Amino acid sequence: MQMDHLAPPGLLSAAGELRMPFSDTVKYCILGISVSLLLLALAILAWQTFRCCAKTNTTYTRQETLNNDLLYSDEKSKAESNYSGAPSTKVKDVSKEVRRLSRCLSQPSCPSAEHDQKDRDMGEQADIKKVSGSLGFSVYYDQLQSRLVVTILQVEGLLKNSQTRSLQLFVKLRLMREGLEGLGVESCKEAEGTAPSLWTVLHEWQTRIVKGSCNPLFGDQFSCVLKDLKELHQIRIRMEVRDFDKFSRHTVLGEVKFSLGHLNNYPVELHENLQIPQKDLVGEVLLSLKFLPTSQRLEVGLLKIRTALNEISSNTALYARISVQCNNCKLRHQKTAAVARCLVTVFNEVFIFSLPELPLEQCKILVSVYETRSTKKSTKYLIGQMTVGKEKTVEDEHWSLMMHSVRQPIAKWHGLLI
Repeated sequence: MQMDHLAPPGLLSAAGELRMPFSDTVKYCILGISVSLLLLALAILAWQTFRCCAKTNTTYTRQETLNNDLLYSDEKSKAESNYSGAPSTKVKDVSKEVRRLSRCLSQPSCPSAEHDQKDRDMGEQADIKKVSGSLGFSVYYDQLQSRLVVTILQVEGLLKNSQTRSLQLFVKLRLMREGLEGLGVESCKEAEGTAPSLWTVLHEWQTRIVKGSCNPLFGDQFSCVLKDLKELHQIRIRMEVRDFDKFSRHTVLGEVKFSLGHLNNYPVELHENLQIPQKDLVGEVLLSLKFLPTSQRLEVGLLKIRTALNEISSNTALYARISVQCNNCKLRHQKTAAVARCLVTVFNEVFIFSLPELPLEQCKILVSVYETRSTKKSTKYLIGQMTVGKEKTVEDEHWSLMMHSVRQPIAKWHGLLI
């Protein structure tokens, strides 16, 4: 019975070969290599752990030092305010510290509003060095039909540009009426110091394009109905001579403004010299600006828009398009929702723009206001535009106030021009 449970000798020899395929020397060598690789892996792991801990400690030390500096500045400002009684000491110190951290220490002095407007006008008119030529036109008001008729005759005396392409001239007309008085926006005050009036665009026309001539003949006629004779002294015609561009970047070569208060019962034919274009105030915008240096963000808030209404209509609405150009980098524009137009249209919308880099050498905020009508085929109609910001040598007053009060919204009225 015991002999049946014993394994055959062949199976025992095979099991022995499986258990001991290598000699003891080979086994010890493999074991040593394994132990060496394990020790190397542990050493590498320990080294990486040490480097990570050292980097974390350095970052924590720097942040703790920064927090201590800020805390020390806050405590110092609090102590100074308690003993000296100056409530603005804390705000001033914190703003200096923030500007130091955000590399915005070098801020130019804040110019006055008159200097801002003069520098802005000079920047917009830099391309127009000299205006030459004259515009011939005729104006007639038919009292029987209460109809105004304007005819563009000829443009004469234009100097040929140095560009290789020929001129493609046309005349754009705007019939504008003087309306409400402005709110006294500093950048839009007249020379006498009084607030200018808001103008309303009643009609817009455009002549045909005449190519390849410095003295083009037009003969285009435009008419509209003006029922109230008493309002003629408040209405004027603004005629701009433009050079056509297929990308809608038309060059304004000069303009002529004619007031209808000088009209008689007979047709009037005039030849007026072209003047340097001057924009008209058509509205006012209450804009809010806030700068966040840590996250490098700019918050632009469009609060209200005030315009002069020609007529009250329920199917007209306003919306604004906000564009930001920072350090020669144009950011993606944003739009407001369409709001029913009234005398003061309230938006109360805030838009966030992520700035590309600091310090801010140049930043320009452009707000374009459009009108939409549900009854017309055209989707939008430009009401006016306004700009605010800073250049390398010129800084707007609103921008200066924002930079001196970081993390706080600063609201200011601006003129809407066209």
